[in-house]
Amino acid sequence: ILQWNFMRNALLAIILMAPLFGLLSTMIVTGRMSFFSDALGHSAFTGIAIGAICGMAAPIWAAVIFSVLFALLFSFVRNRSNQAADTLIGVFSSAAVALGIFVATLGGGSFTKYNKYLIGDILSVSPGEIGMLALTLAAVLIFWLLYANRLTLTAVHPQLASSRGIPVKLSQTLFTVAIAVVVTLSISSIGLLILNSLLVLPAASARNVAKNLKQYHLLSVLFALGAG
Repeated sequence: ILQWNFMRNALLAIILMAPLFGLLSTMIVTGRMSFFSDALGHSAFTGIAIGAICGMAAPIWAAVIFSVLFALLFSFVRNRSNQAADTLIGVFSSAAVALGIFVATLGGGSFTKYNKYLIGDILSVSPGEIGMLALTLAAVLIFWLLYANRLTLTAVHPQLASSRGIPVKLSQTLFTVAIAVVVTLSISSIGLLILNSLLVLPAASARNVAKNLKQYHLLSVLFALGAG
């Protein structure tokens, strides 16, 4: 079946996306941010709708920008609010959905033309998107090598991490931006309805069998590959 270009592209995209989902999944589950990726998916959808209305040839770039701004705004509010993270995620998710529907149907427009972003089509991934995924994977791997331990401590006990001199706010902001970029680049091939599953289930499964942090990360990536 690999004699067709679209099948080779799809397989390569899965090989690149699975480590991204697996690694990010570990911190999403540990930090109890399981619904944040879903909220980012909604914000990416809103960004695509805005890009399409503005006449952009590739509205996915509008989605990347909007999702990053959405993640930065969430981090800003989270650091300055006494509300629990899940409450803020619920507020931001609802706002993103409402704004997305409003923009998509502005001027009597049809919502159905955005259905492909809800379901996704891995067989339609382009070489350009594969290149962006490869660059994103390289950036996330470097980020993980430098910040994995800090992110884990920040997710488990932010106060202890701060007392050890770890920049908690910066670490959380960089992590949320990484999720925003990965979600946005994957939405057209994976689909909004499945994205959150791939960002939660690999680590949720790995936690049941892993005996240490290294196994936790490795098994999460393997489970993501299997799902892909």
